[in-house]
Amino acid sequence: METSRLTAERIREYLDQGKRFDGRKPEDFREITIEGNVSNKAEGSARVKLGKTEVIVGVKMGVAAPYPDSPNKGNLMVTSELLPLSSPRYENGPPKFPAVELGRLVDRAIRESKFVDFEKLCIKEGEKVWSVFIDIYSINDDGNLIDAATIGAVAALKWAKMPKYDEETGKVLYDEHTTKGLPLTKDIPICITPHKIGNKIIVDPTQEEEDVSEAKITIGANVEGVISSMQKGSPIELSIQEVHEMLDLSEKVRKKVFLKIEKFL
Repeated sequence: METSRLTAERIREYLDQGKRFDGRKPEDFREITIEGNVSNKAEGSARVKLGKTEVIVGVKMGVAAPYPDSPNKGNLMVTSELLPLSSPRYENGPPKFPAVELGRLVDRAIRESKFVDFEKLCIKEGEKVWSVFIDIYSINDDGNLIDAATIGAVAALKWAKMPKYDEETGKVLYDEHTTKGLPLTKDIPICITPHKIGNKIIVDPTQEEEDVSEAKITIGANVEGVISSMQKGSPIELSIQEVHEMLDLSEKVRKKVFLKIEKFL
């Protein structure tokens, strides 16, 4: 059910006073909790709760031919499934735009940050490489799935263990995991997605706040603030000043978010 017009007006009125329904300030994130290894069928997995928003992310590994433009690098594929149990807005069937967008944004944040050293996932150049599959599942959608899913993807990648690979048969032995983790760098990415509501910019919106959001920008960057990905959502125009405000706000809250998640990783 969409947010009512009366609720939307109250959200804007509160924001004009620097307040939100749940008592947070515009720059505040909700409580973050992360639980690891929630699936015994995945090479790595994580459950992330961001307030009432909850996602489960799993990492699977496979061996395949490399992409033609990167013969000496492993592959990456990110998919998301917005489950009907997480919101009455979602239905079973082929993925719609929100699910496709979520997968692409997380893919871009992981890929462009260089968090995964894909060259070390090459088995035989031009012939065989490891493929990394990241699957995102929404369990409860109370807003800001993008940022929650990126945190989940990072956690699942950090906890993933490589399965054994039999070079003679060319088969992956999924029941025999090694103690070897994925080749990761220190450039841990997270996404911060500021939203514009009226004349205010906020982060980590609830579902009601997302419903009245006029525009958003998802900014992927590491703890040092090096931006690796950025994508605007919604067709509403943003002024240069508003874009700068969003960038400044994301920079302001990023280190706080890293402090919240690093104790779990």
